[in-house]
Amino acid sequence: MVIKVFLASSSGSTAIKKKQQDVVGFLEALKVEYTPLDIACNEDNRMWMRENVPSEKKPSNGIPLPPQIFNEEGYCGDYETFFNAKEDNLVYSFLGLDPPPGSKEARAGEYEEEEEADEDKEEDDQPVSEEDE
Repeated sequence: MVIKVFLASSSGSTAIKKKQQDVVGFLEALKVEYTPLDIACNEDNRMWMRENVPSEKKPSNGIPLPPQIFNEEGYCGDYETFFNAKEDNLVYSFLGLDPPPGSKEARAGEYEEEEEADEDKEEDDQPVSEEDE
């Protein structure tokens, strides 16, 4: 699976530059392979990004701003949803990737599986009443 990050190499906005750097830097720190796609120098990239961001995720003017993140053809989200996933230690889920063993996200998934197994076991241990039969 290829993570695609749509960026603007020549953005005049410092806010956009910081958001792009945050996404790219975090992906690099996690050693997640990604492909940066420049929308400032490549009209095909710009058009593909604009056409593939879901309409409910587009701003009121209809033009999504970078960074926009995709897994292959599937839309992952924009900077805000990336940031929320990062804060919740759910970046791999956000990207549609399996978390590596030992990561916080993998340990959280293991903990949830253990809780579900415990709940199932508790249900199995409950006595069956005559009404249930």
